[in-house]
Amino acid sequence: MNIRTDIPLTKDAFLRWNETQEGRYEFVEGKIMMMTGASWGHVEIAGNLQTLLRSGLDRSRFAVGQSDFAVETARGLRYPDVFVQATGVDRHAYVSTAPILLAEILSPSSLETDLRQKVEEYTALPSLSAYVVLAQDEPRLWLWQRGEDGAFPHAPEMIEGADATLPLPALGVSLPLAAIYEGVG
Repeated sequence: MNIRTDIPLTKDAFLRWNETQEGRYEFVEGKIMMMTGASWGHVEIAGNLQTLLRSGLDRSRFAVGQSDFAVETARGLRYPDVFVQATGVDRHAYVSTAPILLAEILSPSSLETDLRQKVEEYTALPSLSAYVVLAQDEPRLWLWQRGEDGAFPHAPEMIEGADATLPLPALGVSLPLAAIYEGVG
């Protein structure tokens, strides 16, 4: 990722600037971070996950979005690959402040960010029930899910194999990894 430092460094200024840019950026700790492109596997998994969530969730209660919509964290603005929040989204908003589910698809350049930095940022969000990181080359994911005690585990649960499922009790669904990874590999 490249860092740009030649523009105003507030969240609101970033959002205004970002609207006029080619390419994708995140805003982290006052710095603008250029995001890389995605592989076809990455795009397929994100699309499959979004489709499964849209078709499986009660759309009167939940809204499903993708990487064009920011999520505000304590460190800045991130653009998760897929997210779910409660309905009632302001159609003019550019930022979610209360996501319930956040999902990222791993790429070689995002390992450290997705499996460490974003874990800390995302699991600190009071509204969040689950953070999912998905491998892009095989049916495998890492799941941080808020427990009955309201806390996230220190280590994720690893779920793998085409016959496995991703349980999301806060959303009332369980998604088969075979469907999430359909067309990949």
